[in-house]
Amino acid sequence: MTAAAAAAGARSSAGGARPSAGAPAVIIGAGPAGLAAAYELARLKLPAIVFERDQVVGGLARTVEHRAYRFDIGGHRFFTKSRLVAEMWREILGEELLERPRLSRIYYRQQFFDYPLKPWRALAALGPWEAMRIVASYAVARLAPSPVERSFEQWIVNRFGRRLYEMFFKTYTEKVWGIPCSQIDSAWAAQRIKNLDLWAAVRSALPGGRRRGGDQITTLIERFHYPRLGPGQMWQRCRELNGASGAPTVTGARVVGVHLDNGSTAVSIRHGDGREERVAAGHVISSMPLGELLAILDPPPPPAVLAAAGRLRYRDFLMVLLIVRRAEMFPDNWIYIHSPEVRVGRVQNFKNWSADLVPDPATTSLGCEYFLSERDALWQASEAELVALATAELAAIGLLDPAEVAGGAVVRMPKAYPVYDASYRAALAEIRAYAASIPNLHLVGRNGQHRYNNQDHSMLTGIFAARNVAGAAYDLWQVNADAEYHEEAPAGDRLTPEPIAASTSA
Repeated sequence: MTAAAAAAGARSSAGGARPSAGAPAVIIGAGPAGLAAAYELARLKLPAIVFERDQVVGGLARTVEHRAYRFDIGGHRFFTKSRLVAEMWREILGEELLERPRLSRIYYRQQFFDYPLKPWRALAALGPWEAMRIVASYAVARLAPSPVERSFEQWIVNRFGRRLYEMFFKTYTEKVWGIPCSQIDSAWAAQRIKNLDLWAAVRSALPGGRRRGGDQITTLIERFHYPRLGPGQMWQRCRELNGASGAPTVTGARVVGVHLDNGSTAVSIRHGDGREERVAAGHVISSMPLGELLAILDPPPPPAVLAAAGRLRYRDFLMVLLIVRRAEMFPDNWIYIHSPEVRVGRVQNFKNWSADLVPDPATTSLGCEYFLSERDALWQASEAELVALATAELAAIGLLDPAEVAGGAVVRMPKAYPVYDASYRAALAEIRAYAASIPNLHLVGRNGQHRYNNQDHSMLTGIFAARNVAGAAYDLWQVNADAEYHEEAPAGDRLTPEPIAASTSA
C-alpha cells in the first residue's frame, strides 16, 4: 500500500472528522512525540499518517533486540507529573506496565556513592578533610555568589559550591556534552536539575525528610513504571492502536520535502526501495531535527534562518551491549561513571529494569553508554573494537571479569541530545520566530524543538499539537514547565489539560 492510499484509509476511517479537516495531518517521526500526536488525533477522529525513516518505532525510546536480549537505549523511566500522560500510558499498555524500584549510584575515585545523595555515608567515604572543604566551598558560594549565571558552571557553583561542582558535576557533564561546563548554557542546569539543591538532597535523605505526592523532587523519585519488554513495547503497541484507529505509521519512509506553496501543503516521501511520492497534508507535525526540517522546506527559509539552524549542535550517542555470564552483578538500575580515566559515561543493568529483558536467568545484560560526535574516531570503530573497549573499561572499574563476557553488539544513535551551548538560545529564537509564521507547522519532541525534553514532555508536545490541529491554541514551547521540575510553570498552569477520555481503540 502506498502512503497516499494509507492516508486515504486514514481519512475514510476517521468517521466524524470535520469537513474542513481535508488532507490528513502528516507526522514526521514515530518517536514518543509523533506517536502521541497520532494517538490524540485518532482519539479526536481526525485523519493522520506518521512517516518514520527507520524500520522501528520509538526513536531514542525504542527497544533493541540482540540474540533474544532486549536493550533500552539509555534507560527510560516512565515517571511523570502529568496525569494526562500517565493515563495514556496505562491505556496503551495496561498491566504490562510494571512498577520498579530505583537504585542508582555514582562511581568516583574508585568508590561508589549513592545517588540520590545519602550525605552522611558520602561524607564518611570522602573523609573529614574533604567534608570540611565541601562545606567551606558551599559557604563561600552562598556568601559571594557569581553575579551572573550564563553558564552551567556558574549555575552549579552558586548552588553547590565549587568543590562539589568539581567532584560530582564537572567530569560527567563534560563527558556527556564534549565541551567545557563554562561553555554550556545555564538553561541546561535550570531545566534539568532546578530543585536538586544541596540541602534538599540532604533533607530527603533524613528520616521523614522525603516529600510526598506532588511535592516530591522528580530527580529523587524512588519508584517508577517500566514496560515489561522495554520502552519499545509501549511504542509498538501505540503504533498498532493508532493504525486500528485510522492513523497508520509508515516505516522506512524518509520525508525529503515539505512544500508550502500557494497555501496548500504537501510532503515528499522517499521509501526504502527508492520509490518517491507526494502526499497532501492539512498540517505537518514535525519531530525531525530543526536543521534537517528547514533544509527541506519549499520555498526555503531566509538565509538568516538557515544560518541559525546551522549553529544548532547535537551530541551523538552509542551504546555497547554486553552479555555477561553471571546471574547477579550489581543491584543498580544504572551507574553514573564520573571517573575521567574511562570514556564510558553510564552503565545500565537491564535485568534490574525488567527480568524479562534477559532470556537466560543465568546471565546479565549491560548497556555501556558513550557520548560522542559522529566525527570522533570512536564512532567509526568496529563492533569488535567497541565491545573490547567496553569490556576493558568495566573491568578496570571492577564491574566484571572480561572472561565472563559472552558477546555484545553496538547501537549508534546520531543527534540524540540537543546541545545547549552559548549560541543555541539566539539561534533557536530566530528559528521559532520563522516557524511561527507557518500556521499549520507544529514543532514537537526533543529534536523538533531542540530541547532536552523527557519522554513525557515530548509526548505532551505531540498531544497539544494534535489539539491545535483540532482548533486549540496551546503554546507548545511552554511544555516542560513543571513548577517542581525543569522550568517555572506558566501563569494559570494553562498546560494542565483535562484527563484524556478512554480510547475506543485501547
